[in-house]
Amino acid sequence: MEIDKIFALAEREMEAVEGEFEKNLDSEISLIPVIGKYILDSGGKRMRPLFLILSSKLAGYEGPNAVPLAAIMEFIHTATLLHDDVVDNAHMRRGQEAAHVIWGNSAAVLVGDFLFSKSFKLLTSHGSTEILRAVSAATTAIAEGEVLQLVKTCDIGLTEDEYLRVVINKTAMLLAAPCQVGGLLGNLPESHVAALYNFGLELGVSIQIIDDCLDYAADEETFGKKRGTDLAEGKITMPLIYVLRVGSDEERERIEEIINRDELQDGDLDYVLGLIDKYDAIAWSKGRAAELVAKAKGYLDIFEPGVYRDALCGLADYTVTRHL
Repeated sequence: MEIDKIFALAEREMEAVEGEFEKNLDSEISLIPVIGKYILDSGGKRMRPLFLILSSKLAGYEGPNAVPLAAIMEFIHTATLLHDDVVDNAHMRRGQEAAHVIWGNSAAVLVGDFLFSKSFKLLTSHGSTEILRAVSAATTAIAEGEVLQLVKTCDIGLTEDEYLRVVINKTAMLLAAPCQVGGLLGNLPESHVAALYNFGLELGVSIQIIDDCLDYAADEETFGKKRGTDLAEGKITMPLIYVLRVGSDEERERIEEIINRDELQDGDLDYVLGLIDKYDAIAWSKGRAAELVAKAKGYLDIFEPGVYRDALCGLADYTVTRHL
């Protein structure tokens, strides 16, 4: 299904989601809506709300709670971005200065806290106990993923399984949860809710792998941050894991020296990019992502064929090919 047709299926609801943002950012503390609006308006694709809306439609839900719950998922995602940029000391987000660069670390963290807290307050009004439990589990996993990533920073011994554990918790959970919530809204059987959850989980991992590739392969204008940012931050991602696996002992030692520096030196990034090219690590990583997309779409086979199943499969393909 063409992407324009997919977006059209949820156009009315997605417009309403934007209205929810404005309403729920309201606060007497003026800095809260200023920072919240800054990052919400920074060019995000609103994929998490869209996946929730389409999943709820696949589940046959026609009630009033899909829109506010979709907005809540984007609020939680936005909160994680504010916190991530402070932890990573990232200077750019989606092609513009990160919020903490403009307003300071304290403001960014506290507004992130507000968005988290407001999200759970709203959940009590629009979500069932099952939905609250699902979102709580996801946010707990996200925090665990953040800590695990911190522990594994600069660890060239990071295995693919450990990397995937970080990605599942830190990133994929926040796509699995919206799909799961859509199924819960429609009161689907447990097997079908689980299928939607697993669809989102596998797809979330594949999206992160593609982002890892883009960090080494895309230019700043396309990707919104400097090439090699993950390397500079000491993050061992899928392309580098592959290079470390197949490279020589000498190459591994040089990578370890580079990744443990406080700042990259001239030639460091070019050396690593050369190895990534030498071992075709981007193509290998994209292959792993493609396998996960196919696995994700397979979970939807439990549903009867129809426009919303086709839309979710089409959206899955779009999310991992849009920059390639």
